[in-house]
Amino acid sequence: MKESHNTYTLDNGLTILLKEIHTAPVISHWVWYRVGSRNEIPGKTGLSHWVEHMQFKGTQKFPSEFIDREIARHGGQMNAFTYLDWTAFYETMPADAIDIAIEMEADRMSNSLYAPEEVESERTVIISEREGMENDPTYRLNEKVRHAAFPNHPYGTEIIGEKADLLTISRDELYNHYRTYYAPNNAVLVMTGDFETSEMLRRLEKAYQNAKPHPIPECTVKPEGMIPSPRTIEEHGPADVTTMQMLWRAPAGKDPDIFPLTILDSVLSGPSSLNMFGRGSVSNRTSRFYQKLVKSGLAIAIGGGYVTTIDPYLYTLSAFVLPGQDPQRITETVHAEIDRIIHEGITEAELEKARKQAKAMFAYSCENITNQAYWLGYASMFADASWYTNYLENLYAVTTDDVMKIASKYFRPENCLTGIYSSN
Repeated sequence: MKESHNTYTLDNGLTILLKEIHTAPVISHWVWYRVGSRNEIPGKTGLSHWVEHMQFKGTQKFPSEFIDREIARHGGQMNAFTYLDWTAFYETMPADAIDIAIEMEADRMSNSLYAPEEVESERTVIISEREGMENDPTYRLNEKVRHAAFPNHPYGTEIIGEKADLLTISRDELYNHYRTYYAPNNAVLVMTGDFETSEMLRRLEKAYQNAKPHPIPECTVKPEGMIPSPRTIEEHGPADVTTMQMLWRAPAGKDPDIFPLTILDSVLSGPSSLNMFGRGSVSNRTSRFYQKLVKSGLAIAIGGGYVTTIDPYLYTLSAFVLPGQDPQRITETVHAEIDRIIHEGITEAELEKARKQAKAMFAYSCENITNQAYWLGYASMFADASWYTNYLENLYAVTTDDVMKIASKYFRPENCLTGIYSSN
């Protein structure tokens, strides 16, 4: 993925990445802020996600109803996402209408209102969203094992926040979080599509140059090490099928270990897409875990994967247990298969297949203008844009020995956390 993009930094610290793509008269405009649940403390969880919601409630210049109406009127789309390390907003528009998105994002970088009545209305919405998620067995299990995997790190708390915090967070706390982290020197603007770079840079500089920079608090949270000892967490509730998760610590996103992990993931459970905005689909039926767990009649379905983050996160294997089967058999089978890789490695044929599968997933996730803008911004949140542009080159440099080493380093049974959700 060597197509060029250009990088600029305004006087106020705003980083701008521009990539011309002239396949259609469309432009995708993203603003990424380096703030997510990693920047929250106990008692104030969910602030970043709630602030994202409030950013759609308008400014003096762009009331909320105007934003929705104008984007829709021009046939555009807009959305936002809050994650562990970042919050992102985007608009994909016809090229001749992109100024609406530029001016609106530039204004709400500094001038969102946070009207008290809007805060209270959104409190109800977010609490309702969380309560709905709590009805999902997979969510309930994931929340429990995340807490156990990160006893001291904010990654252990769901991004939406704890319900007790959502009930008590004030308007001033939300507004202060916004004013603390929403600044040009804490943001990356990405634009891809049908424009001329020098002319677009002038337009962006005019729109964003008045945003005032300020010091951003340093996040001093310490990364978690390996899961220190094997542990099984059980959760019970209404369920038609038993759900399992097995988790190991995964490397940080900019750690070179990510690339052999990508190959190992493809070999074990089938290829994953790191692009949570635009995903492709490649069958996992030839993966080792599918053969050992699903084809053998132990599980209904399996899936594995990881995400790239600032601090080390998790590799997660999920399985739906076939009724009548003992989850312990799944645990033993998984560890036995990983042990084979630790001691015997993988074949050159498996390596080549995994490369091709990962390459296909990567290609699917770059298939349109919006997805390419996503990748440039996403990589900039845990590393820099070159991580994305050099992705395939780094992937194809992985050897079978690298895969064996990564399995031994991260995937030993003594560093595994297991979660099981079953019916009452």
